[in-house]
Amino acid sequence: MSLPTSQGSYSEPAVTGFPVAYPQAPPAQPKAQAQVDWSTGLCDCFSNFQNCCLTCWCPCVTFGRVAEIVDKGSTSCGASGALYTIICCFIGCGWIYSCMYRTKMRRQFMLKDSPCCDCLLHCCCEPCALCQEYRELENRGFDMVIGWQGNVDQNRGVAMIPTAPAVEPMSR
Repeated sequence: MSLPTSQGSYSEPAVTGFPVAYPQAPPAQPKAQAQVDWSTGLCDCFSNFQNCCLTCWCPCVTFGRVAEIVDKGSTSCGASGALYTIICCFIGCGWIYSCMYRTKMRRQFMLKDSPCCDCLLHCCCEPCALCQEYRELENRGFDMVIGWQGNVDQNRGVAMIPTAPAVEPMSR
């Protein structure tokens, strides 16, 4: 951009060392993807009776399995389930921890926030919410018993082992 001088001609602006920001068009916003319904209803617990019983008697196992898949293996089933149990034992509100995973799962799979918000759902009906999350992951092809790494190995080939990038020698 050039500026007018006293003679009316244009010249380049003086370099001051200060960055000059010129107005630009705002970046285009990505289009929001449509949210989809859950594959099963909240009260379809008896479609997987075995998981329904497990969740009723030991919700920490169901939660741990869901958390491991949602976290893509960064936390183990055992660690998540143990933390859930500790929270339940000491403050009696494991739903506070589990509702965060429902929200994370909904965002990953673009699921609708229904029939109500995640925290209210886990507070009022924790076993049904955990069973629904478990069934959703099963219906998406995950074998919940073998965990994240087992699913990676079984369904998508052997997991990639992280390695350092190859370094090429420098030349001048």
